[in-house]
Amino acid sequence: MNTSIKIIKVYEEIIDFIASGTTPQSVIDFRLSEIAQERLEDLIYSSKNNELTTEDKRELDHYLTLEHIMTLAKAKAHKLINAGAK
Repeated sequence: MNTSIKIIKVYEEIIDFIASGTTPQSVIDFRLSEIAQERLEDLIYSSKNNELTTEDKRELDHYLTLEHIMTLAKAKAHKLINAGAK
């Protein structure tokens, strides 16, 4: 499977999650599929060992961007939950 198809599948996971409706807690609990998580771990391992191809580097960049977005969303969700608890 080429990189563009792999990363499209990850985007689809996140789009499906958002489209199905979210709550602050579901955002906090969100995790990528096991397959996507394993691929990310493989890319990180390859990166640490200077074994990334140009295509792998692009794929890793997409993962890192998505991870950053989800980290920001999770932080916001925590704030919403904490604000509601007051």
